[in-house]
Amino acid sequence: MKYIDITLTYEPGMRGVDFQPAKVLEKDGWNARTLHLYSHAGTHMDAPVHFGVNDITIDRIPPERFFVNCYIVDLPGIKPKTEITISNLGNLHSLVNKGDGLIFRTGWSSYVFDPVYRDGLPGISKELALWCVKRGISLIAVEPPSVADVNNISKLTEIHHILLGGDVIIIEGLANLSKISKQKVKLVAMPLKIKEGDGAPCRVIVIED
Repeated sequence: MKYIDITLTYEPGMRGVDFQPAKVLEKDGWNARTLHLYSHAGTHMDAPVHFGVNDITIDRIPPERFFVNCYIVDLPGIKPKTEITISNLGNLHSLVNKGDGLIFRTGWSSYVFDPVYRDGLPGISKELALWCVKRGISLIAVEPPSVADVNNISKLTEIHHILLGGDVIIIEGLANLSKISKQKVKLVAMPLKIKEGDGAPCRVIVIED
């Protein structure tokens, strides 16, 4: 089996990330830093309470939901602000079953330090979000920092409400998807267990069998 880390590396300069020295080896006997992390910085998982869909927080999501068989949706060269629709699924439209997940490979992680990463992201359309809920999709994972336009609060809220309200787990901020060679993989996602958390940084691995 092949294990592929598809998590962004948290580093200073990334939106919502800052590190401060807490201890140094020469003075204190060990190295340690204080981490300041926005709950939706980098690679992260959303909880339904993030948009007030219900009262489910990140620490209350059952751990069995963190292991999902996923299909890769390939969208190379996608343009900024494109809406991803059912038609973009191609043959996956008929392949995916209830409980499966979808990983959208757009190459968007290459823009992580560019304003277009946040301001021009391709988003999930209402049509596709509703289809995911109806189909029983367990999880969707994307490279941009959100599944919908963060500068359009109405659209942003609508898409999150549809997905989270339909029990679809959302993972945002993926990276390294070009290393995946299979169409179907096992995804393992482990968010920090933050009490009453609206979301959390998340280590995400895919396994190719």
